[in-house]
Amino acid sequence: MDYSQLLQKAKDASNKAYCPYSHFPVGACVLTKSGKTYSGCNVENASYGLSVCAERNAIANAAIAGDLDIVAIAVYAQKMENCLPCGACRQIIFEFQKDNEIDVIIQFGEGYKIYKINYLLPEAFSL
Repeated sequence: MDYSQLLQKAKDASNKAYCPYSHFPVGACVLTKSGKTYSGCNVENASYGLSVCAERNAIANAAIAGDLDIVAIAVYAQKMENCLPCGACRQIIFEFQKDNEIDVIIQFGEGYKIYKINYLLPEAFSL
């Protein structure tokens, strides 16, 4: 799959975001080795600590399908380009690396940037 298509799916997911507090819609879309994609959006809560990021929701949707050999994840924020995953999401993304490093695709201008998760989270915690 072309990463621009994956980013478009993340953009589409951002339109479903529930963000009445931050007004900062974010969408994410995971691509797995099987070629399937799973989207997610941020879902906020009045108790801010209970809010869930788009990246974690996309990965949860892949988990529900039993398809966790993740190759890439695209992240799209409507109000900001080059919006990188938060630290918690970086750790969750790192958790699902298998044989190869996961590509993290971020909207940048009219295109996108690709980061490797190991670059975004050097010396990550792992068992």
